[in-house]
Amino acid sequence: MAKVDVVMPQLGESLTEGTIIKWHKKPGDKIRKDETLLEISTDKVDSEIPSPVSGVVTKLLFEEQKTVAVRTVIAEIETDAAAAVVAEPPSAATAPLKGEPPQLQRAPSMPAPVAPAPASGRFYSPLVLNIAREEAIPMTELERIPGTGEGGRVSKKDILAYVAARKSGAPPAILAGAALAASAAPSAPRVEAGLKRVESGDLVKKYPAPDFEILQMSNILQKMSEHMVKSVQTSPHVQAVHECDMTKVDGARRKNAAAFEKREGFKLTFTPFLCDAAIKALKKFPLVNSSIEGDKIILKKSLHLGIAVASENGLIVPVIKHAEEKNFIGLARAVNDLAARTRNKRLTPDDIQGGTFTITNFGVFGTMIGIPIINQPQVAILGVGAIKKRPVVINDAIAIRSIAYLTLSFDHRIIDGALGGSFLEAIVKELEGYDENQKL
Repeated sequence: MAKVDVVMPQLGESLTEGTIIKWHKKPGDKIRKDETLLEISTDKVDSEIPSPVSGVVTKLLFEEQKTVAVRTVIAEIETDAAAAVVAEPPSAATAPLKGEPPQLQRAPSMPAPVAPAPASGRFYSPLVLNIAREEAIPMTELERIPGTGEGGRVSKKDILAYVAARKSGAPPAILAGAALAASAAPSAPRVEAGLKRVESGDLVKKYPAPDFEILQMSNILQKMSEHMVKSVQTSPHVQAVHECDMTKVDGARRKNAAAFEKREGFKLTFTPFLCDAAIKALKKFPLVNSSIEGDKIILKKSLHLGIAVASENGLIVPVIKHAEEKNFIGLARAVNDLAARTRNKRLTPDDIQGGTFTITNFGVFGTMIGIPIINQPQVAILGVGAIKKRPVVINDAIAIRSIAYLTLSFDHRIIDGALGGSFLEAIVKELEGYDENQKL
């Protein structure tokens, strides 16, 4: 046997420490390579850290909620000598799941990747994904396996039973109505479910049980709260709302949906259409892609597009770097990849830094019109409402069209109503004039 030291990984160049949120194993437990060992939190993002080797956990050197400097040894695992390696920050890229687009493979410097989550956002542990890879189970098939774990998650027992039935030739149990569930509107993440309950202190006395329950905000929620308050204090927010006819975009999405999903391995959503339109508008109005420092305006020559994603830890905004260099398919792949890694806690701090413009789609939860807060140090953010069929007047005749309301919140220090309205109208014209017969 050989001892392997597991160290606190450095998930970003500027990070010097991380907080241990939860240990998924205790001393004496067996663990497989790539199975989740612990969850850590930094001041930017929460991440699940996989085990670098297979073996037995012998020591956990720090308790949960302890903040530890990067590269400090935090656990020990005993493993076969042949498999022993020093556990530096996770970097080895595993083979993609059969059916996963090769473009979604991460560079070796990223944490160990997982296969993209389906459109429903269903979570799969690294162990389950590892078994799926070994058994050549494509993601579309993995989605249909019934899960008996918490929240309907597929456990090791579930997937092994499925594999056994598959090898025997017997028809495996498949969730009834899985296709219907996949197409249903997503439900809001239960952020409060993952927060710790405060059991003592002055607030507990002031708000006693059972009439009240006090929860401790997570690191992510605290940072988001500070960021939003600072944004409102920094920028004089002004909003503009435009109506947008999404009928042609909806037609293009529906016509391409089946072929797109078969080719790419994930569903075609409205988000890449919105990203593509926003990028074209940003090129026409570069001042919207800037920031302010004192009395100076910093024009950004690259478009780093932030996409707000709702997760169990709160709202996270991963960034598509150099979005202006990607075509429509590249944008769709990038959106799917970032959304999957957000929900699976596979983002690094670098994934959420450097954004120059943000899109938030609150319409997926049925919201018609929203007033988003600017993501500092950016100067504007686009909010997208629910797409609903409504009667509208076209050429003095009433027609049924798919309508959405687009909201632009912008920093009135440098963007006035004329520029904000012109920019938003450019996005609307791009979406309303989309060629619905275009093959994607």
